[in-house]
Amino acid sequence: MESSSSLQFFVALSLAMGVAYLLLVMVVILLFSWWVMPCLAHRKLKANGFSGPKPSFPLGNLNDMKKLKMTTNISSSSSSSSLIISNDIHSTAFPYFARWQKLHGKVFVYWLGTEPFLYIAEPEFLKKMTAEIRGKSWGKPNVFKHDREPMFGQGLLMVEGEDWVRHRHVITPAFSPANLKAMGSLMVDSAKNMLDRKKRALTTKELVDECKTFFFGGHETTALALTWTLLLLGLHPEWQEELREEIKHVVGDGEIVDATMLVGLKKMEWVMNEVLRLYPPAPNVQRQARQDIQVDNLVIPNGTNMWIDVVSMHHDESLWGKDVNEFKPERFKDNIHGGCNHKMGFLPFGFGGRMCVGKNLTNMEYKIVLTLILSRFSFSLSPNYCHAPSILLSLRPMHGLPLIFKPIK
Repeated sequence: MESSSSLQFFVALSLAMGVAYLLLVMVVILLFSWWVMPCLAHRKLKANGFSGPKPSFPLGNLNDMKKLKMTTNISSSSSSSSLIISNDIHSTAFPYFARWQKLHGKVFVYWLGTEPFLYIAEPEFLKKMTAEIRGKSWGKPNVFKHDREPMFGQGLLMVEGEDWVRHRHVITPAFSPANLKAMGSLMVDSAKNMLDRKKRALTTKELVDECKTFFFGGHETTALALTWTLLLLGLHPEWQEELREEIKHVVGDGEIVDATMLVGLKKMEWVMNEVLRLYPPAPNVQRQARQDIQVDNLVIPNGTNMWIDVVSMHHDESLWGKDVNEFKPERFKDNIHGGCNHKMGFLPFGFGGRMCVGKNLTNMEYKIVLTLILSRFSFSLSPNYCHAPSILLSLRPMHGLPLIFKPIK
């Protein structure tokens, strides 16, 4: 009996010690990954010349970001600011970045949990950083790979290295001028059928609902660009008339019969660029360094995540002038950069080797749909509209876009 009890005691003790050991190993691993490694990375970035808001591990700067966003939301909802439609959206969409810029400049390091991010809203720094880096040499931040993989899989947006080269090589021919021309005819027919159905049985609510379904259910970038365009043209009816006159001149009183006709819609292209400047559907670009990168006297260590703030650069008064937040399509009349004083200050489709491969397709989709809408309807903003641009991967109106459409006879 005594030996049996001793054996049970030793077995229980061994199990307890084993569990304690496993718990100790887990605690050490967690401390190492949540505190030791981030602290070492923080010191290295600081030694390399980068400053920023002080992190508190393991959450980094997440608490500060949450508090600043909540304060902004409460301020907006408790005032009449939602009734005022301002294109100055950076401090609303990214209040923490707007605040940190004032304290740390346009290039600094902040932390999403235990992951450091190099924040960049300085075109010249971006130009120097990317000067000698090819498209396949950029990575994607691990923190975004996991939550976006179910949506994007291992498509062109997410793959890296030689896989990216292979994907790009296969996909690029699909967007050749000949293929786009063939797709254009299909787009025209599809959009005409949709709009004709609405014109035959039109009520304001049905039209708004169906247009919202069409825009949000279609291609993401084009749909959001068209959505923000309808907002700005609803606020600026004089530009609706400008575009209708251009459509009559280029297309005539008939329908679009050839997608090549769209090239002549120059003013529409100004409008598109101005919309993409003020309300970029892709409000930021993320990258990860796959090697040490020297920028002047600063060194970006291999593995550093980067967050390029497109909204900030598109609304930077030092780049665009005092009218930066005004809707002025004519700024693109004689300048593809809209008069921005730095070529890297206007990034509606990204930059470098990883620039959006579907840029020309988006341009064609946009012109076809907007041409057909303007040829059939005039529209204005509903008094029920609440201006609240928000970020959910892309930039979209939080409360939708109610519009009042009237058929043109």
